[in-house]
Amino acid sequence: MDLETIETRRIEALQGPLRGPLLKLGLKLIRPFNRLVRSTRFGRVEYYPLDRLPWAGALEARTPAIRAELDSVMSRLKEVPNAQDAFKGQEALTTDDQWKTFVFLRGAGAWEESNCRRCPQTHQALQQIPGLEHAMFSILAPGKRLPAHFGPYAGLIDCHLGLRVPADPDRCRLRVGQTTVSWHEGKLLAFDDSLEHEVWNDTNSHRAVLLMYVVRPLPWPLSSLNIGLMRFLERVL
Repeated sequence: MDLETIETRRIEALQGPLRGPLLKLGLKLIRPFNRLVRSTRFGRVEYYPLDRLPWAGALEARTPAIRAELDSVMSRLKEVPNAQDAFKGQEALTTDDQWKTFVFLRGAGAWEESNCRRCPQTHQALQQIPGLEHAMFSILAPGKRLPAHFGPYAGLIDCHLGLRVPADPDRCRLRVGQTTVSWHEGKLLAFDDSLEHEVWNDTNSHRAVLLMYVVRPLPWPLSSLNIGLMRFLERVL
């Protein structure tokens, strides 16, 4: 399945019978907004500089407590929803049970209370992150791959805190644009989700990260436009 087909199917899955026109309007607004973001200082980087995310160090320091809660979740992994069951549109990327997502936050303020109660240390750490929009444990089974795809919106940064990373980094990796890297346990990795990216876990172990979408730091008035556009999209999705 080619990249354009994947993205078309993901968008079509989001469009309900009454929301389609509004969603199409939102997508039309996204394109010029993304061009504005690309014109900013860090608007064309594949991996976002962590010194622009001042909360990164404090989150990394809490890795042991967060990882302990992840291990508890993984001990009952069959109960964790598949990505395509947790999020509309993911069927274009995965249809099996090899990508699990344990969700803490769906959109600003929409916490999954039961999951937060199961992982209080993770919940507390997430509450300290400014501009947090979405958060979850993202767990890839051995041998799982996610094909090349991209998010439609450049107003967010995709952040991964490495929690369980297979020992062979060359076989468990992330490509964003032209650059391929691996995760490291206890380290944050931030990248531009609106650029083409893909994931491989060609090992015999699970790869698990705390995945977060945070509001991209932008100069005013672009920062205010970003928040307004995100809230509009939340209402029509």
